Amino acid sequence: MPAIRIEVVETSSLGDRSYLAHDGRVALVVDPQRDIDRFLTLAGRLGVRITHVAETHVHNDYVSGGLALARVTGAAYLVAVDDDVAFDRTAVTGGDEIAVSDTMRVRVVATPGHTFHHLSYVLSGPDGPIGVFTGGSLLFGTTGRTDLVGPEHARPLARRQHASARRLAGLLPDGAHIWPTHGFGSFCTVRQSDATDSTIGQEKRSNPALRLEADDFVAQTLDGLDAYPAYYAHMGVLNTTGADLIDLTPAHAAGAAELRERIAAGEWVVDLRSRKAFGQRHLAGTLSFGLDGPMSTWLAWMAEWGTPLTLLGDSHEQVATAQRELARIGIDRPAAAASGTPQDWAAGDTALLAELASASFTDLAAARAGNAPRNLPAPDVVLDVRLRSEWEAGHIEGATHVPLPDLPHRLDEVPSGTVWAHCGSGYRAAAASSLLQRAGRRVVHIDDTFDHAAASGLPLTDH
Repeated sequence: MPAIRIEVVETSSLGDRSYLAHDGRVALVVDPQRDIDRFLTLAGRLGVRITHVAETHVHNDYVSGGLALARVTGAAYLVAVDDDVAFDRTAVTGGDEIAVSDTMRVRVVATPGHTFHHLSYVLSGPDGPIGVFTGGSLLFGTTGRTDLVGPEHARPLARRQHASARRLAGLLPDGAHIWPTHGFGSFCTVRQSDATDSTIGQEKRSNPALRLEADDFVAQTLDGLDAYPAYYAHMGVLNTTGADLIDLTPAHAAGAAELRERIAAGEWVVDLRSRKAFGQRHLAGTLSFGLDGPMSTWLAWMAEWGTPLTLLGDSHEQVATAQRELARIGIDRPAAAASGTPQDWAAGDTALLAELASASFTDLAAARAGNAPRNLPAPDVVLDVRLRSEWEAGHIEGATHVPLPDLPHRLDEVPSGTVWAHCGSGYRAAAASSLLQRAGRRVVHIDDTFDHAAASGLPLTDH
């Protein structure tokens, strides 16, 4: 009898996983992302037919490809009966059992908490349960956050999340695998984990939901909640309406004159190259959101929903990758795109090019002591663009705090003078520095990890 295998489809840019479970003949896909060509290609390579597509919940952090995948393949589309959706689906509820094949079955378990109608799917073979697709319920060392359907629901849903995690632990043997959708960098989780796999038994030993009593778990969960991307507000609407196939054909190609016009109009013209390349030379007025980091998350969080985006990359492939990442969160088509070099985008006019000074925390300590290296300008302002929880855990004494997502609307709150901007690793600080530079500010980008701040002799405080 063929073995049941689980294929993981990573979407690391959003911190999520989707899954394809198969027995060598037919397959079940769980929580697919919008770009369904990845699942069709995988199924083709494995020689299996997708007969079922399952959603654990109405997603808040990405546009689902489930409806489109089900329509293309003719698969049954499993969605919670209580979710109010605008399309035909196979409505399922806790206690239902679905035969995927003669060797694969799934049992639906109601696991509210991350959302009101959240479901998990226990996968069984001929010898019993193998594991469970947990979506945003029981994750590796944590659980899904409970405030995404409204902050007023965070506390009651946290209590239900605790009960749901314990329900799964009671239903399954310790050796059963858990296959969560969130927990790999997604803002849908309460806390982040470095684990790459886990079982019910492992979670019983480490997961707060299975170790703490309900009141303590609720308190810890609520205490761990921080800001989440603003574009989440649009995901639920798109997913209950039902997203169709996406258009990933190349965007309109913009020439140098059009790029100048878009920048002059204040549009978001985004440089996808690494922050190091951006610092060395870029088209003045562009913004740094390199593909070497979570570009789509931060860009879509900061830019007004629906604003025209122009993508600049050093190759057509780089632009295409960014276009795919943005489509996953509902930004279907960039306004324009260009590939090449900053010199190309400026049509050889060097007056249209700019640089961005870069420094380390050691450089900042020296500059604060009046010994700025490499002719760097002395700092009048140290700007910390990390999130609230990071700031409260410890920050540089005397720094100004404006979380990166707030910066586009709070530029006037940054004190006058030369700004040295930092975050936790350098990526967000590059975006902040480019935004400040576009606004006419003199900026130094601290491209360094915050762990080095104390070691550089900079005084830290949590007050």
